Amino acid sequence: MNGYWHMWPFGFGFFGLWMGLWWLIFLLIGYLVYQDAEKRGMNGALWFILVILPMVGIFFLILYIIIRETTPEKRDRKGAVEILKERYARGEITEEEYRKMKEELEG
Repeated sequence: MNGYWHMWPFGFGFFGLWMGLWWLIFLLIGYLVYQDAEKRGMNGALWFILVILPMVGIFFLILYIIIRETTPEKRDRKGAVEILKERYARGEITEEEYRKMKEELEG
């Protein structure tokens, strides 16, 4: 009994107070990675799980930061051009309007 109680503020091995704080920090980082990945069109749930894994989470966090897309707007521009093509195909806009808008989106 005396051997365990003198360690109280520093925890009882794996389930200690400090380990609980580390888990909270990793869960927070995982949540932030999840939100960022979803915003960039990546699989947020997968990256959340990989980042909170014990012992390898730091590696996957660094990997995520390296391979993530740098500009989330790039994907939105493709969507805008596709919508513009659909509007032109339906006859909602003229060829002149289509070319002008496409030039603005790509430039």
